[in-house]
Amino acid sequence: MEFERPLLEGRLLRRYKRFLADVEVPGRGEVVAHCPNPGSMATCMEEGGRVWLRETDDPSRKLAFTWELSRAGDDAMVLVNTSRANGVVEEALGAGVITELAGYARVRREVKYGERSRVDFLLEGEAGERCYVEVKNVTLGLGDRVSAFPDAVTTRGTRHLEELIRVVERGERAVMLFCCSRDPSREVQPADHIDARYGQALRRAAGAGVEILSYRCEINPEGVWLRERIPVVFPRDA
Repeated sequence: MEFERPLLEGRLLRRYKRFLADVEVPGRGEVVAHCPNPGSMATCMEEGGRVWLRETDDPSRKLAFTWELSRAGDDAMVLVNTSRANGVVEEALGAGVITELAGYARVRREVKYGERSRVDFLLEGEAGERCYVEVKNVTLGLGDRVSAFPDAVTTRGTRHLEELIRVVERGERAVMLFCCSRDPSREVQPADHIDARYGQALRRAAGAGVEILSYRCEINPEGVWLRERIPVVFPRDA
């Protein structure tokens, strides 16, 4: 996925009110950017750190700038715009990058399922077979190129895992796909120290037959691409 227009590099001054950030951009001075990330953004932002913004000339937008990328303290590039993850995954599905999910005739997005959820992708085969795919954007770093999810307590994420378990129980295929948006990363873990209930639910889902996948992104100011599968590791002391 290439960015629609060249990004502007700046220095983060502060993030505040959850969805706002002040950024110093060379030649532009201090600008206010939309922060499209509802999480804590732990380990993927620091005051004075390098960030990249997308600028728009859409007059309907309150803010002309959107925060897209960060350079983290461990020299990782991080996709902080969580709304991008599904587009990155959709492109990878179309290109056959995710080999475990290849061979389906149709791909549908945001399909209602379960009690009160929408699945990110519903893959449908010619013979009527279906595969439900939930996507989570992974940005939290634990050091030594290990990434983790979530970076904040997520009751919604736990509910999605419970819905996927019910999909498997009725005889259909379900996949939890972690889009690892921290480059480079060598593995993904559940962030048990942040949300133990989510970690327990992820283990329960894996035991019930939900397929747990993670793919690493290549990230630079030109674009973001899903590249290769990396392992999902469950720490034993959780």
